[in-house]
Amino acid sequence: MARPVKVAAVQAEPGWNNLQASVDKTISLIEDAGKKGANVLGFPEVFIPGYPWSIWHHSPLSNTQFIHEYVKNSLVKESSEMEKIRKAVKAAGLFVVLGYSERDRGSIYIAQSFINPAGEIVLHRRKIKPTHVERSLWGDGQADSLKSVVDTPFGKWPYHITAEAESRASQFMAFEGATFVLVCTQMMTAENLDKNKLTDSPFCKAPGGGFAMIYGPDGAPLVEPLAPGEEGILYADIDLSTIDSAKQMIDVVGHYSRPDLLSLQVNTEAAKQVTTK
Repeated sequence: MARPVKVAAVQAEPGWNNLQASVDKTISLIEDAGKKGANVLGFPEVFIPGYPWSIWHHSPLSNTQFIHEYVKNSLVKESSEMEKIRKAVKAAGLFVVLGYSERDRGSIYIAQSFINPAGEIVLHRRKIKPTHVERSLWGDGQADSLKSVVDTPFGKWPYHITAEAESRASQFMAFEGATFVLVCTQMMTAENLDKNKLTDSPFCKAPGGGFAMIYGPDGAPLVEPLAPGEEGILYADIDLSTIDSAKQMIDVVGHYSRPDLLSLQVNTEAAKQVTTK
């Protein structure tokens, strides 16, 4: 029997347009999960410095100052802030998948870094195509970002974001993929509505926004959810060998596939602005 793996899914409020506060919050959550014995810890999309919901509620022109602050507080991958996070992961001895807004020179990207228990970034990727109005803020990921699965001492772990990670879709993904799924979400308190330019939004309820969950390979929820406005980390002890039982019914890249009828050609080489021949 495979040894159990303790997985953890974050539901928490970021430091909202504050890089240092978001890094400190990230480190605190990593330390808490390490003390609770977690092996794998997942963070929400762009937890650093928080998801800029105002881009869906205000025009780019009226949002200029807000976006200027957002870019300034996005995280550079090779930076002292990331070094602090990596050291915290190493001290906690767990595997972390961190979602953040990455600043690379004059552009920003929806990025994820996979950090192993030694504190090393073993995979870094960017969202291939930001959704709708997100494209006014973040750039596209290149072909090398198609890789999203990493081998770890605790099994293979991928990272999917936004619409792919909506709660119901995640439950279906767990069942169809015969895999465990950690849904990691941000939430917001009422006092931060104004900071996010959302006080006049009819769609944002605070405290609220959280829907974190952990699903098994049969699509069943493995934990009780937190309240939408509650901060915390969900934990579940999982047995990876149960994936074999789920795949007896559906194995989408095995007995349930038909590559003779349908196949996909993938390019994984990043494009460059300038090439010489």
